[in-house]
Amino acid sequence: MTLSISGFHHIAIIASDYARSKAFYVDILGARIIEETYREGRDSWKLDLKLGTSQIELFSFPDAPARPSYPEAQGLRHLAFTVPDVRSAKRALENAGVTVEEIRTDFLTGKLFTFFADPDGLPLELYEA
Repeated sequence: MTLSISGFHHIAIIASDYARSKAFYVDILGARIIEETYREGRDSWKLDLKLGTSQIELFSFPDAPARPSYPEAQGLRHLAFTVPDVRSAKRALENAGVTVEEIRTDFLTGKLFTFFADPDGLPLELYEA
């Protein structure tokens, strides 16, 4: 038997401050809200967001432990978003008050990319299509 994986359905993120992260992903990154659900039994919000053909599930959990998320730490390194123009996307983020690293060129592909972080420090990347 072989798996027929066709791509990623979603990425799940647990936020330390749900409202702040919701505003970041919706108002700054432009994600579209699919559905928002409060799960009373877990005292937790779940927000389904659409970005292109992918989804992000944004969660809140009371007293969730912090996790180090540096680009060179073991585990998930970063989440990369495809954009048509890294320079204009970088300007848009900076205009919204987001700190963005300098643009670099991927020496293997020749494509431009840069890094920034979400409100909890999750490393995010813009990668030019």
